[in-house]
Amino acid sequence: MSSRREFLKTAAGAAATLGAFSYAKSAGANDKVSIGLIGCGSRMKGAIMPSFNTYAKTYNMEITAVCDPWRIAREEAAAMCKDWYGRDPLQYVSYRQILEEADVDAIIIASPEHLHTTHLKAVAEAKKDVYCEKPLGKELEPLNAAYDAVKANNIVFQVGTQLRSYPAMMGARQYYASGALGKIGRIEQHRNSTRPYWYSYIRDVKEEDVDWAEFLGHLPMRPFDPVVYSGWYGYREFSDGTVPSWGAHYIDLVHSITGAKMPLSAISMHNTYIWKDDYHFDAPDHATVVWEYEEGFAVHYSSYLGNGGGNTFKIMGDKGIMDLQDWSKVQVSGEGAYGETALPKEAMAIDNVECPDHVENWMQCVRDRKTPNADIEAGYQHAVAVIMAMRAADTGRRQIYDRDKREIREG
Repeated sequence: MSSRREFLKTAAGAAATLGAFSYAKSAGANDKVSIGLIGCGSRMKGAIMPSFNTYAKTYNMEITAVCDPWRIAREEAAAMCKDWYGRDPLQYVSYRQILEEADVDAIIIASPEHLHTTHLKAVAEAKKDVYCEKPLGKELEPLNAAYDAVKANNIVFQVGTQLRSYPAMMGARQYYASGALGKIGRIEQHRNSTRPYWYSYIRDVKEEDVDWAEFLGHLPMRPFDPVVYSGWYGYREFSDGTVPSWGAHYIDLVHSITGAKMPLSAISMHNTYIWKDDYHFDAPDHATVVWEYEEGFAVHYSSYLGNGGGNTFKIMGDKGIMDLQDWSKVQVSGEGAYGETALPKEAMAIDNVECPDHVENWMQCVRDRKTPNADIEAGYQHAVAVIMAMRAADTGRRQIYDRDKREIREG
């Protein structure tokens, strides 16, 4: 293990000269990077694993260990690896086992949201490179601890806010920097759906197939519940709903495109108006947030899980609008401009900026020891923003972030 990691670090100079692609192609069999998975649910099996496997041969990487408290999910992920790589990966129930027993160089985390900081801190302290799904943290204190662990151990870290790596969004960042939109005062997104997404995750899970305590983690023990286990997105103990799940992508794009780092303050409200039934989900079906930034604009976000219409994503300047609703085609126009504007009256598509897939970008950086597109700073920033929003909604009071103390207070 140590020899492989030392090789990766000392090879950084060669990688910088050759470029990630040529370096990866030249890697020999003894230089294979072993990857472990923590959390083998639908996100891991349906998106991250296929993306990783697309580039695994190029970068000489292989998934050699999988970990999940649910036997079915664990075995399904293992079967995918057997099909791809011709051999069975090691299987573990606990993240502690995979870190202590599996000889892996890096970890991909796609566990439930309440466990992200627990798993990230442990992986970082084990000095493994890591790709971690968003939102990065649910509570500020463990988020700070995980952030510190990543920084202290000098690992390659990528958070799974993959939209910032879309060519259209990279193009949006480049266009925004031109200043053509004029003075920006408002950025807004309304992201709606016909019903809460957590209903679609409910499964018939058998208690004997699950390590229930491992799933609960730091939360209090209680009787096993198959709906809570499979539909955890709908319960506040495990996930706070659309603001961190969807809003994390949005606020991360705001940061990426505008260059803003951290909100000054946040106000918010949420409630459940429609989906009241025997499941007793307490994640809200309606949420509204406003963040204020020192760059001089307000960022508005709302989601409603009772009707799928009214979706929009716009950056509004005094010289026109950038429309980002289509993640593959960003458009600009002079709509609503004050006075003269050089932007066209009709919406015009801007140029995409080609870039590697988000997972591939992390794989490149594991190889060349460079900083990924969504590093720990980006992950920390979106996580603080959504934690501020949830605190504001829960307390009914404006929340302010103190950068020096890394604290959130009422104001």
